[in-house]
Amino acid sequence: MPLTIEACTAQHIGDRTEQQDRVAIFSHPKTKGALLAALADGMGGHTGGALAAEQVLHAANNSFSAIGLTPEHVRDMLQTGINDAHDGIRLTRYTSEQDPHSTACLLIVQPGRADWAHCGDSRIYHFRDGQLVSRSTDHSYVMDLVQRGFLTEAQAEQHPNKNILVSCLGDKEAPRIAYGKTNSLAAGDCFLLCSDGLWAYFSDAELGRMLKEWAPRKAAEWLIDAARKRAQGRGDNCSLAIVRIKELDPLPPLPSGRR
Repeated sequence: MPLTIEACTAQHIGDRTEQQDRVAIFSHPKTKGALLAALADGMGGHTGGALAAEQVLHAANNSFSAIGLTPEHVRDMLQTGINDAHDGIRLTRYTSEQDPHSTACLLIVQPGRADWAHCGDSRIYHFRDGQLVSRSTDHSYVMDLVQRGFLTEAQAEQHPNKNILVSCLGDKEAPRIAYGKTNSLAAGDCFLLCSDGLWAYFSDAELGRMLKEWAPRKAAEWLIDAARKRAQGRGDNCSLAIVRIKELDPLPPLPSGRR
């Protein structure tokens, strides 16, 4: 059965005075059925974070659209998109009094495969029929402790320093980029990109269940509403992109001719 893609984005300002998250989905100008989902959580003073997040989407789409989408070039595209955004954000520091930074999540889906990269604590999830296949690891102080065996993930969730990042775009050091991929796609595969203003309020199992049971637009609405309620008036900007693989609906039968 042929496959098709359902996708959507959604965001909410939360209880902040400014929306510094950015999220978008772009189609490739030359490769049919290929898309880029990009999400960034900007940080850094009035409008600074928003500008940094805009740099991520702009640089990512430029890299994605520049050349033909061949498997051997995908990782270079992801790396170039993040590094170019980092360089642009760094230049902004020298032309303004702001100190902008941003996370980055990039997902490229094309017929038969998906590739992704991230830096910071915005996340990329891959579910298959509601079950978690993989999840990006935050570039944060507490997740480094988890990786080294000093904390459990449950302890990390309660740690007072859980929001401290050890890598992001715009910092003095080059961004720490982590990559992932799957070389096959099947109906029931679903990818979720989201900022910490959303994922902080859900378990992996709950996210997988919602993404399996509902179409992307309905799932996005429910997740944003639930995050807002659970934040209890203290919510950060929250943003998400959902990309789901499904079987193409069969064409209706042609009407029979009159006799």
